[in-house]
Amino acid sequence: MQGEVAEAIAQKVRLKLTPELKARLRQTPEVNPEAFQAYLRAIPFDPYRRQEIEKAQSYYKYAIQKDPGFVSAYVGLARSYRNLGQFRWLAPQDAYPPAKQATRKALELDGKDCGAHGMLAWLAWRYDWDWQTGEREFRYALELCPNDAGIHWQQAYYSGWSGRGVEALAERAKARELDPLLPNLLLCGALINYHLRNYKAMIEVGRQYVASDSNSWLAHHFLGVGYDGSGQALEAIPEYKKAVELSENDQDPTAALAHAYAATAKREEAKKILRQWQHQAETSYVSPYMIATVYAGLGDKDEAFEFLEKAYREKSSDLPYFLKADLRIDSLRSDPRFQNLLRRMDFPK
Repeated sequence: MQGEVAEAIAQKVRLKLTPELKARLRQTPEVNPEAFQAYLRAIPFDPYRRQEIEKAQSYYKYAIQKDPGFVSAYVGLARSYRNLGQFRWLAPQDAYPPAKQATRKALELDGKDCGAHGMLAWLAWRYDWDWQTGEREFRYALELCPNDAGIHWQQAYYSGWSGRGVEALAERAKARELDPLLPNLLLCGALINYHLRNYKAMIEVGRQYVASDSNSWLAHHFLGVGYDGSGQALEAIPEYKKAVELSENDQDPTAALAHAYAATAKREEAKKILRQWQHQAETSYVSPYMIATVYAGLGDKDEAFEFLEKAYREKSSDLPYFLKADLRIDSLRSDPRFQNLLRRMDFPK
């Protein structure tokens, strides 16, 4: 019945359904009601805050316990591990292998689940550094679910990172067309402009983002990056501070704050952040890439490259994501060691 209702709605709103999608709608498997309730409870939690991610994760695990064949719960579990790794609450080796395991299980159960293929694409991109598989899986996810706004925004995000700005903006426009209320549209715009280093546009999007959600740490962070990249480090500092506060000390805005401090002759404040991280690293994970950005801001290139190499050895998901666009390491780009690192990363052309 659910499949018939979904198809009827799609016809009413004039969505174009491929024969494959029609077949999938009619073959929707039964899900244990308790498992489905747990899954629904997980969805509203904020995917950008540690405690919220962990709460969602507990519901996904419960859903799998109640229904080991529930594909979407495995995708949700993979996403929770991915988010814990992406925001550095877990070390790469503790976050991404279980994310891959959950993704593989989802694909064993349903080899054509677009969410699972989207997750496989992300892991290939950020953890395996396998650009070809990432590209292929993102595109296959779009083929499977051409009307899924979330998949289009993920493709926009990846295309922006790849330097394909026109394609990225087209995918974002498609996501907006499919779902004008998609919460991630402003975030998507900020991410695209970040990778294109369009800081003027980042300020514009960042202001809109803060106006729409003043409690979003990402909104304040990207507004800060826009100011920083435009040569307005003093204006960036309060935005970075707000992002650090709202994010519960996420390392990315913290490193950005340290960079802005160093750029405005507040070197002792930047060094204080390094000392705090040294203490924190005794009990929890601190990204070597983020440490490298602070040393770069302080002008200590040797230390910066030492930590970039550490990030390379541990397969940090920060390294492929930030290396090409990050303004915090611009002082390193002319160094032969940086060019050597770029060659080893072998980014897609």
